[in-house]
Amino acid sequence: MQNIELYIEGQRLDLFEDESVSLTQTIKNARDVAKVFTNFTQTFNVPASKTNNKIFKHFYNFDIVNGFDARTKKSGTIELNSFPFKDGKIKLEGVSLKENQAHSYKITFFGKAVNLKDLVGDDKLNQLSSLSVFDLDYKSSTVKSKLQADPATNDIIAPLITHTERLYYKSSTNTGTDGNLWYHTGSGQVHEHGVLWSELKYAIRVSKIVAAIGIRYGISFSDDFFNTSNASFHNLFLWLHRKKGNVENAGGLAFSNIVNGWANVSKVKSSIINTTTLKIDNSNSVLSVGLGINRTETHPFDIVIKRNGQTVVSATGVTAQNSSYAIPAALITTGAEFTVSLSYAQTLNFTNIRWSVAYADEGLGGTDTFDTGIYQATSDFEFVITQQVPEIKVIDFLTGLFKMFNLVAYVEQADFGLSSGDVIVVKTLDSFYSSYSSYDISSFIDVSKSQVNLALPYREIVFKYEDTNTLLSAKHEQLFNYQWAAEDYRQTDEDGNNLDGGSYNVKLPFSHLKYERLYDSIASANTNIQVGYNVDDNQEPYIGKPVLFYPIRLTSSTTPASTSISFRDDLSSHSELTNYIIPSNSIVLDPSVSSDNINFKNELNEFTGNTDFTNTLFQKYYSSYITNIFNSKNRLTKVTAYLPLKILLNFTLADRFDINGQRYKINSIKTNLKTGKSDIELLNEL
Repeated sequence: MQNIELYIEGQRLDLFEDESVSLTQTIKNARDVAKVFTNFTQTFNVPASKTNNKIFKHFYNFDIVNGFDARTKKSGTIELNSFPFKDGKIKLEGVSLKENQAHSYKITFFGKAVNLKDLVGDDKLNQLSSLSVFDLDYKSSTVKSKLQADPATNDIIAPLITHTERLYYKSSTNTGTDGNLWYHTGSGQVHEHGVLWSELKYAIRVSKIVAAIGIRYGISFSDDFFNTSNASFHNLFLWLHRKKGNVENAGGLAFSNIVNGWANVSKVKSSIINTTTLKIDNSNSVLSVGLGINRTETHPFDIVIKRNGQTVVSATGVTAQNSSYAIPAALITTGAEFTVSLSYAQTLNFTNIRWSVAYADEGLGGTDTFDTGIYQATSDFEFVITQQVPEIKVIDFLTGLFKMFNLVAYVEQADFGLSSGDVIVVKTLDSFYSSYSSYDISSFIDVSKSQVNLALPYREIVFKYEDTNTLLSAKHEQLFNYQWAAEDYRQTDEDGNNLDGGSYNVKLPFSHLKYERLYDSIASANTNIQVGYNVDDNQEPYIGKPVLFYPIRLTSSTTPASTSISFRDDLSSHSELTNYIIPSNSIVLDPSVSSDNINFKNELNEFTGNTDFTNTLFQKYYSSYITNIFNSKNRLTKVTAYLPLKILLNFTLADRFDINGQRYKINSIKTNLKTGKSDIELLNEL
């Protein structure tokens, strides 16, 4: 029997003689980011002794002034045989009474690291305020710059992924304003094809999201996996696609501005107008108020006229060169203030926007006019990262990354709860198991009973992305009858029969795009352009789940060299680009340099058309572990042992236990701290 001592804020609690205190540790938790940070939680009862009543300030008596505050956790410590064992937090859950007398206090001891799910709650990525340092303009010139930027040195880029328009390449044609990327010199509409700048959205380096999580919650991750030299992680980007179609600002508009710059042209009576607002000073003299718009273009826009902040006149999809809007007479009252807002897809040019106020008062009949003159509504607003980051919970995003790369994590040198001083060690499972100590526990085993079971009760494990419903990914599934990039790992017995058991899914909370290398039908040859097309199978804008990808920058001097493309700066001009970023599921385009990719299955590479990119997510991060546990010789062995304190205080889940010359990995261990009895699940090493 071991002596257990429990302290709350330095005060030792009395314990029941027969109270059991157990500790459970399992590799399953170490591989689940939502659970990994809870290394020990135990609920038990302590007697309502004189000592404990004093510590808990007779909690059952709610009339006591300045009593024990059970709404917060208190610092706690467990000692075994006077050796420090676990630091953490203690929470008082309640008091049990017998015959109206306090009998016991129910308390919960939390290990030194709190559950990450409890820490982040239901927070979403858009609550990571530190991402504001990456906010930037959303306009043609900035998008062009980010399309050409070097991903090695830029954390924000603009890849060739379109949200609505499909891109193609057809040389020697004068197709008008559409997605033909062939560049042709000249002017006029017949030469204005290419990718329209507003079809592109920015992307952010995933490591910056992880760093922002650390900042918000006061935690830090080790650089074992999350480091700049780990290209598989560091080069990964998240496409900033939050809503279908065009980028929208916080107000829900693709672009918008309040019309300003009015100047009085014809003044017959004193009226009030500043740069943005028309104010009615005396409604008794006003006959009518109207707005006229003149231009030479026919590109559509929406208009909203507001009175004191409330919409009173609106129209959508206006294509007329000349249009007019009347304010209802009942709304023309003294003190009423009117503003005009325009929303649009591209920069628009107006010859004039005019307020007209007609009067009939004391013989001063006539009209005041206020003109903007030539007015340009620019397609430009601030791209606020937290307004554009995909809709996903922080915990789901981290869980997705952990499943993607088969990561484990544990807290190193933590104090009470996760704080700025904590280091959360993050490693791949293979790396986690590669460094270990071994303990021979043969002499501590209760040989009177043990059990040997199958290591894995499944016939197959399916590795896949949650959502692959974009056009090309959906077509892949229709043609080949399996999800794009999904790996269905299964084995058969020696006779070729399927194994018994169910199916287990490892599913990522991300979309997985299938990209397209463009073909020039005129030249009958592939270009070196690869694009993404984020629409559904009806070719309608699609939102789906967050998209992760690798950016590859092509230039005239890279291998392969870039194919020149046309970039539509606005609705009436275009420019030639010879360097730009294409999206990819492989980290490079040459498998001899690196065959790393973010498919689970070894698919035909979209760019090269071969299967040489063999270092899939499954192969690189799962294969060793999965093939081992599916091995016909692998077993799950259950034993009971009475481990000495020197082992209980020092072992980790990465360590090995040796029993009679056989070495095992630890799958789980549950230890009664009072008796020292441990129920252990072991996987034999092959």
